Amino acid sequence: MTVYFIGAGPGDPELLTLKGARLISQCQVCLFAGSLVPEAVVAGAPDGARVMDTAPMTLEDTHAEIVAAHARGEDVARVHSGDPSLYGAIAEQIRRLKADGIPYEIIPGVPAYVAAAAALGQELTIPEVAQSLVLTRMSMKSTSMPEGETLENFARSGTTLAIHLGIRALRDIERRLSPFYGEDCPVAVIYRVGWPDQVILRGTLTDIHAQVRAAKITRTALILVGPALSDAHGFPDSALYDAAKPHVLRPKVAINTKEA
Repeated sequence: MTVYFIGAGPGDPELLTLKGARLISQCQVCLFAGSLVPEAVVAGAPDGARVMDTAPMTLEDTHAEIVAAHARGEDVARVHSGDPSLYGAIAEQIRRLKADGIPYEIIPGVPAYVAAAAALGQELTIPEVAQSLVLTRMSMKSTSMPEGETLENFARSGTTLAIHLGIRALRDIERRLSPFYGEDCPVAVIYRVGWPDQVILRGTLTDIHAQVRAAKITRTALILVGPALSDAHGFPDSALYDAAKPHVLRPKVAINTKEA
């Protein structure tokens, strides 16, 4: 018996990995976060499987279901949104599984920031503009952030920020980031990326709050901030395919001695 933590991706059922889909189709118990994972993702569960939406359940409730499945010798598909390694709340589940000697595996999924970049139709790492990406979140009603992991500290790098759980704190985000990025720094808000009702808003630190308020977006949105989101850069081409910069897989062409 094994518990499979499966990354369902951001919402589009077609972004579920082949491995994730196969395991869901084989597990007799399927626990999925219904507030963030569409039912279509777990529609492939086998006939007669115990399929439960964990949105109204507690950690103790879900673990009790897993313990019961373990006693029956049934595999469990524990389906999370995006990729389980990012804000997946699996660490506390794993702690309990280890304590009870229950085997588990993690099956990666497509993170929200990856799907957001695809929806925006752009790369997040632009040569000589931004070569790093910071994934962070706002505290709000969630657990507090570790000391030192502040927006100001991340903003000092000037690189791209992907801010989770912050849509209700946009005013605070604007206030804290503007001194580092400038009020005209581009911002994108992607609501329910990958879902049929997906909404994409583009603006700046100055005007994005008004757009979000007009769209009545209050949850389930990712905020991207940074100069890489601008189309105004005359950035250089990457050295990866530059003919003048050979590398181990594309060595410099030898001089033709017959023509020399």
